Amino acid sequence: MATQPIKRGWKHRLKMVARHTSLLAMAGLLLCAGLVAVVSYILNRPTTYIIAVGPPNSEDTRVVQAMTQHLARDRATVRLRPMILQGGTRDAMAAIDRGTADFAVVRHDIGMPRDGSAIAIWRKNVAVFIVPAPEPPVPAVRKGRRATVVKPAKIEKIGDLVGKRLGVVGRSPTNINLLKTVVLQFSIPADSMIFLNPSEEAKPNTPGKITVVQFDPNNVGAAIRESKIKPDAILSVGPVGSTITADAIAASIRNKEPPSFIEINAAEAIAERNPVYESTEIKAGAFGGAPPQPEETIETIGVNHYLVARNTLSEDVVADLTKRVFAMRQVLATEIPSSAKIETPDTSKDGPVPVHPGAAAYIDGELKTFFDRYSDLLYLGLMLVSFLGSGLVGLASYSKSDERERRTKSLEKLVEIIALARKAESSQALDELQAAMDGVHDEMVREVESNALDQSTLTAFQVSFEQTRAALADRRAILMSSPPRPRAAVASA
Repeated sequence: MATQPIKRGWKHRLKMVARHTSLLAMAGLLLCAGLVAVVSYILNRPTTYIIAVGPPNSEDTRVVQAMTQHLARDRATVRLRPMILQGGTRDAMAAIDRGTADFAVVRHDIGMPRDGSAIAIWRKNVAVFIVPAPEPPVPAVRKGRRATVVKPAKIEKIGDLVGKRLGVVGRSPTNINLLKTVVLQFSIPADSMIFLNPSEEAKPNTPGKITVVQFDPNNVGAAIRESKIKPDAILSVGPVGSTITADAIAASIRNKEPPSFIEINAAEAIAERNPVYESTEIKAGAFGGAPPQPEETIETIGVNHYLVARNTLSEDVVADLTKRVFAMRQVLATEIPSSAKIETPDTSKDGPVPVHPGAAAYIDGELKTFFDRYSDLLYLGLMLVSFLGSGLVGLASYSKSDERERRTKSLEKLVEIIALARKAESSQALDELQAAMDGVHDEMVREVESNALDQSTLTAFQVSFEQTRAALADRRAILMSSPPRPRAAVASA
């Protein structure tokens, strides 16, 4: 009896796949775990961003460098690499617009970058007009007359600066522009200023003009004391606790007499006309000293430095850095006291500067968690996994029902072989039946190797194979012991 070759089409391949459902499920779990690990690695991998700041050796630069080291020590996911620019905040603003920097420290009255938004008030600067203590009176002896004392004119208000020498701390034109804004408010023409170098020889004051001398901010105290041109007043722009302003005040003490201060009593009007400035106050005793200076609270104008970020940076990155900046400011204050003054910007729509959405989310307490950001994807993923699970269960059920049917047919085939073996008339027929039984046996061996047979099914096949072998052996013995049949007589012609 010839056996038909087993046909293995798509149904058979489907059954083989379904037969390994547990392995597929395990592979799926491992794949999901691998994906989670990869995503976690990508999200937590430290990324370095460039921050533009300047000029070199300035306090802003030192704060940024300390912040960079702090982030590296904490192994933060957001790292910074300083780009120190000679041109200071003006060049830093340009670096954001050119795309060569991701973050920058800029000054509001110089300008905010077109492609950047604030994430923190880096520092609040106030304009301080300092009037050094007067020199001792100089006796003037005139021939034939009594000696008289020449007293310098007292400077009490902005208008008194006309005809005087004004020292301005800083080499850049930024503080000069602030000075022009102030004097214009008091009807003093901006072109009334004469600019001299502190190394030049002192000249008499020019009536109707303000003689301006700019001093190096890196060593302002020594610069003022060593200058050949002694200023009648000094303008310093910086935080209340700035060492530059403190040095300028210290250089203005004469004969242990403290300096006085000029109040900008039109600060609100200046801020109204120039939104980059704001009206503020210097509290009594803010500069310390003995007695504490100033003696009374004075009105002045302020201008802010901002830490800005490129608008194209993701909200997550900016929110992370914003959180870390405000977390580390007190730690950095032990090294650089001014870093404790970093403040949150106004996040309202009518605020003075636009705030990056990532920083606003952190400041307003609306920072989204991982599940807030990806809840929709997680929901869709769970639905997809549910559908896939249902499909695998259905596939497994279909496969098992089909396998039961196939195994039943295999058992029926063994029963059929037993019946045919008992009627076989030749050894050749028994050989064909033996081959058919071997085919079923090989198939069952593969089932056993894949752990696809339960104990009851395995027992049924064992009994069937034993009966089949016995039937074949019995019939073969009978055929071998029987005498050959005589051939039929050939009829004679």
